[in-house]
Amino acid sequence: MCILMAVPAVNTFSIFRYMSSPPLASIRCHLCQLPALQCRRITKSVYNIPNSQLQSLNFHAVTRNYSGQSLVHTVMEELQNMRKRKKVRASNNMGLTSNGQLLEDKLERRELKKGFLLEFKKDSDRLLLAVAQKPDGKKNWMVADQHGVTTSIKPQQITFIVPGVENFDHAEICDFIQKAQDNLDPSLLEFAWIELLENSKSVTVVELAKMIFGSMEPLESYCTHLLLSKDEIYFTVLESRGPCSVYAPRTALQVEEHKHRKLLKEAADKEFDEFVMLLKSAKSMPPSAKPSKTSWKTDHKIHQRINSLEAYAIDACKNDDQKTAGMILKAMGLAKTSSSAVDLLVNIGYFPVHVNLELLKLNIHTHHSDEDILAAESLLLESIDLDEADRIDLTHLKVYAIDVDEADELDDALSARRMEDGRIQVWIHVADPTSLVQPGSKLDREALRRGTSVFLPTATYPMFPEKLAMEGMSLKQGMRCRAVTVSVVLHSDGSIAEISVENSIIKPTYMLTYHSATELLYLNLEEEGELKILEEAASLRFHWRQQQGAIDTTTIETRIKVANPDDPMPSINLYVENQAEPAMRLVSEMMILCGEAIATYGSSNNIPLPFRGQPQSNIDVSAFAHLPEGPVRSSAIVRVMRAAEMDFRKPVRHGVLGLPGYVQFTSPIRRYMDLLAHYQVKAFLRSDSLPFSSGQLEGMASIVNMNVRIKKKLGNISLRYWVLEYLRRQPKEAKFHALVLRFIKDKTASLLIMEVGIQASAWVSTGVQIGDEVEVKIVEAHPRDDILTLKALDQNI
Repeated sequence: MCILMAVPAVNTFSIFRYMSSPPLASIRCHLCQLPALQCRRITKSVYNIPNSQLQSLNFHAVTRNYSGQSLVHTVMEELQNMRKRKKVRASNNMGLTSNGQLLEDKLERRELKKGFLLEFKKDSDRLLLAVAQKPDGKKNWMVADQHGVTTSIKPQQITFIVPGVENFDHAEICDFIQKAQDNLDPSLLEFAWIELLENSKSVTVVELAKMIFGSMEPLESYCTHLLLSKDEIYFTVLESRGPCSVYAPRTALQVEEHKHRKLLKEAADKEFDEFVMLLKSAKSMPPSAKPSKTSWKTDHKIHQRINSLEAYAIDACKNDDQKTAGMILKAMGLAKTSSSAVDLLVNIGYFPVHVNLELLKLNIHTHHSDEDILAAESLLLESIDLDEADRIDLTHLKVYAIDVDEADELDDALSARRMEDGRIQVWIHVADPTSLVQPGSKLDREALRRGTSVFLPTATYPMFPEKLAMEGMSLKQGMRCRAVTVSVVLHSDGSIAEISVENSIIKPTYMLTYHSATELLYLNLEEEGELKILEEAASLRFHWRQQQGAIDTTTIETRIKVANPDDPMPSINLYVENQAEPAMRLVSEMMILCGEAIATYGSSNNIPLPFRGQPQSNIDVSAFAHLPEGPVRSSAIVRVMRAAEMDFRKPVRHGVLGLPGYVQFTSPIRRYMDLLAHYQVKAFLRSDSLPFSSGQLEGMASIVNMNVRIKKKLGNISLRYWVLEYLRRQPKEAKFHALVLRFIKDKTASLLIMEVGIQASAWVSTGVQIGDEVEVKIVEAHPRDDILTLKALDQNI
């Protein structure tokens, strides 16, 4: 086998395969001593000589007493003489041609018959051999594979009919395939390509089998078909008719191009295989040892593939991403689904276990640019107050700032006093971010684009850069703070008697949570009389609004704070608050009062503002009187309420709140629509021209409201995820109290789980009514799939 050193795989060549006499061994040993190029020339010359002629050569004479160089010349000369003598005859035997008529003859279709061996396309990834059994209808055929499994196939599924086979036994298919695989050598095509290219010839599979294997038997023909079907370099299909094809050699330039592409592909495949191995390695590591997220971004190509997986996971694929991600998932043995991509990214440590997919899907900006942060720091350093000369000093007032215990942005606070005539005066102090940020500035444009701060159980993403929002703009206990103060004097029935709006300086006295404020109210301390006055004002306002047709939609509200959300088992703190509790009712009423006061102020002074209204849709509240007050009645009313409306020229009635007009004004640090109202009112106070017309306000509102809806959806989904995760961790025997809100169908009821403030459906027993409480157990809770299954226990509470 010395010849292998010079000509790869030539041992399978027909011209040598059938010669086993000592002279063949002798010439091989001599040839292996020659340079590769000379051997190639000899092989090329020998290539087309039939075995019978080659065997007639006297190899003993050729090899005796010759040096390597003389041997080459002698063999070459003899072979060339033989080729000249037999050239026409050899061409005729091969049937090689480029003539159009003969090409048509080559494409003559073979009629399929029982017992024929054929190859057919099972699916996009599989080709199978089978034996034709019988026709199935007019065109289809029943075929049997090597396992005896019969399948009906269409004519267009047939890719090759093995020639020379009449009555093949399907039980012999496996042996036939194995022999074919053992006989494959892609290098054979290169030698055939050289010969055919020189003569500009085309061939059928059978003709090429005769050239490279010296035989047109079924096995050799099928081997040739396999070689051609896998060939990406040397041959192209010249003409095809069903399973019959004629092949032509590509040009030398085309072959070089295809070789180059193949090398690139092999390199890319190797790189891809290494990436897959990297994934498998990371997947097998314990959580503490997995690569960090940043480590997947250091190599550009690895990062690109990870990005493709991430895009696939959040259903944001482009064509290239989808193809790449699909290849990766297939290589990892995973289904081509977004959930598989999520699981893989979690398992390699790129995603945390509790990754917020909605945050990624909605492309929410969680960080401010370096330019925005520098602009914010510059404002804090300058600290210029354009309204300093006009600010009234209200630092003598006792000021209560009441909010949730984890609030980062404090933008409103309250004061109150009883006047000599017995009426109540209330001050609603609102943080003044417009003393730092001007309309049209870089930070203002970014706030407009965001529309609102984002509050999630795992993090807060402020509308303004964090340092500016929480240090420069927020109210702080015991410190002099800039504010816009809305002063309202109430009539004894709770209606508004007087309104004033002024720039102010305040010094917040208390920073209270809702819980601590409620405790203070219950204690009824004499030294906190102002807080009791605020509670009285809130009560007056609530009853007055109800007389104006307001609808009470108070319910329970759930909040969650998650510490270390990137941990597999982070700490979850859940709070369920009743909006009807004294402190929450107090703050809610004062915010509504401020909204009515600003709407009235804007209307009186012809200031275009984002006036917000909400039609009642002819809601007859008495129709819900039979339902228990609180979550049950509120849930029923909310389901028939219409969406809010806005006007930017004049107030519109807010039927649900029972107000002639309403403007959101108390959260300018976290809501851009509130900030717009501040811009307008502040300009009026300075006697400046208003920054925005009603039309401009409307245009900006359309952008803001769209972003607000997206972020509200994100907040709701995130909250529900963590409530389900909280329930998933509860012991299986844990019981919960659930309130029946309504019946969906038959005995399937919509329930409100009181301990967590989340709704779910469950089947309840006969006799349970709307408003009843039932005990439930958690059957299933899967936060990633948003699945919550309850089982209601038999007894009522």
